[in-house]
Amino acid sequence: MDIEKYLKELKSEKIRQAISVQSKVIQAARDFLTGEGFVEILPVIISPITDPLTDYRLRGEVECYGFKYQITKSMIFHKQIAMLSFPRIYCFSPNVRIEPTERKNSGRHLIEFVQLDLEVRGATREEIMELGERLFTHVIFRIKETAREELKYFGRELSEFVPPFPRISYEQVKASYGENFEMVLSREFSQPIWLTDFPIEIREFYDREDEERPGTLVDMDLIYPEGFGEALSGGEREYQCEKIRRRIQEKGINLEAYDLYLKFAESGLYPSAGFGFGIERLTRFICGLQDIGETRLFAKKPGVLSL
Repeated sequence: MDIEKYLKELKSEKIRQAISVQSKVIQAARDFLTGEGFVEILPVIISPITDPLTDYRLRGEVECYGFKYQITKSMIFHKQIAMLSFPRIYCFSPNVRIEPTERKNSGRHLIEFVQLDLEVRGATREEIMELGERLFTHVIFRIKETAREELKYFGRELSEFVPPFPRISYEQVKASYGENFEMVLSREFSQPIWLTDFPIEIREFYDREDEERPGTLVDMDLIYPEGFGEALSGGEREYQCEKIRRRIQEKGINLEAYDLYLKFAESGLYPSAGFGFGIERLTRFICGLQDIGETRLFAKKPGVLSL
């Protein structure tokens, strides 16, 4: 491990300025969500169940007291279950996802990062998209007011982003832009754009299938402009036990791995919708940074030993 590298980062003015922006982003988001009637819950770091995320092949297991826990990849299941306690919750949730090594220099990937995770009982995708737009524009507005010196340091002039943002379906975008559609789409637009209606086979079993369009999910991603890629991901959740069970089996996942989650579903989960908004990626976009590693101290990139 290169100690000199860390000494340089700890003294980096660029990282210091980015973290100052990030602190103000978090405060602005908290203020907005509190005003919208949300309750902040504390993050779950280890659990017997976590997001399967089929792109990620390592489970990140921890054994203690004779039990096997997984390190949290996302709080999706805990958010759904938390709906039994509160109708609107959010959390600044640390996530660990073991990314392929080849993403080390993508500028967008860390194996340890934080999401602003939120969920709303009984919400539709349309309602949660509108909420996401208002959250994003509120944060940008506040940062333009409270982080003027930092934005000046980065030479960054943020645009006026006015909802509703344009949207395009997965089918449309793939036909228009090919396999690398996300980054091409991101470079094409000067404002955020919603990507909707992903096919069932490429997302997870907890995303709700549209009953009127079998094989299509009621979900969405928000894509940043200027080539910064994905901002948030979410949608409506599957909450009916038999449908969840069927979807798990269709994914080829052993039902026993999600026995605890299925027991909650059997007892009754509320319909809900929500999303996860990457804090480091939002900081990167606001500051106009090429390297997401400059958005936090002790950044962990794929395949690199880090403090």
